[in-house]
Amino acid sequence: MSKYIIGIDVGGTNVKLGLVNGKGDIIGRLSFSTKNVAATPEKLTAAICEAAGAILRKDRIPKDMISGVGVGLPGLVDVKNGIVRVLPNIPGWKDVLLRKAMEKKLGLAVRLENDVNMIALGEWQYGAGKGLTDAMFVTLGTGVGAGLILNGAIYRGPGFAAGEIGHIPLNEGGPVCGCGGWGCFERYVGNQELRQIAAKMFNEPDIALEEIYNKAVEGKKKALKFWDMIGERVGNGLVGPVNLLNPQAIVVGGGVARSFAFLEPAIVRTLRRRSMRTQGEMVRVIKAQLDDDAGIIGARVLLHT
Repeated sequence: MSKYIIGIDVGGTNVKLGLVNGKGDIIGRLSFSTKNVAATPEKLTAAICEAAGAILRKDRIPKDMISGVGVGLPGLVDVKNGIVRVLPNIPGWKDVLLRKAMEKKLGLAVRLENDVNMIALGEWQYGAGKGLTDAMFVTLGTGVGAGLILNGAIYRGPGFAAGEIGHIPLNEGGPVCGCGGWGCFERYVGNQELRQIAAKMFNEPDIALEEIYNKAVEGKKKALKFWDMIGERVGNGLVGPVNLLNPQAIVVGGGVARSFAFLEPAIVRTLRRRSMRTQGEMVRVIKAQLDDDAGIIGARVLLHT
């Protein structure tokens, strides 16, 4: 019988855990609020380990049937040494020896990974990226990130920091970004910017992106125009990476990807028009399939590669 793994997706809002079988199916779930236990790295680590134990008890799985634990984290992770270098949206996390602490508490093998890389691994093996050897897995939401599969393997870079597509500068000026730069891709298509554009376009200060999606489904011209404009912005930001990496596909996920049907024509149109011919004609733009489960399922790939 194939052993199970525990996949853990640590976010700034919630921590989600899943018990994953040998087929990549999540057969047990558990989640809790991050903010309630985020006062110190020690408290959050203890809560994660307690939840991991709870999911085993809940589903009556003996520990010897678990081959390991994979943890996706929203920040810079030293995968080789099991160290969380920094989590920008969770205070206090600097050079935390998380793997060692979790293995001591759980008595199980633990591997750490950046959360977007974990999503890329899940989609690559079990979702929209199956069969691809070279692809970018792009998440569009509050931030913009990418996981890179190159030559049939995850590419992290020597500092484990590759894939920061959201912080590629699109011009010499532009708005200041939280990364310390300016004119970054993320500052043109991140949720905060989209909400500001929407507020002006619809003359509604608190209009939600979900509402604009619903309007687009209804065929409202202004909503369709909004998503077409955002799709063009996304396409512009992807031209450089497409020219550089020549991927087979771009798999688009994250919260904004719900509107993929309205974004995709403009993304493709822009890539065809602005990319170099070979790269632009070759690349496909695909919607992610695994939604919020990609990171948890990706833990299985991480632990078995």
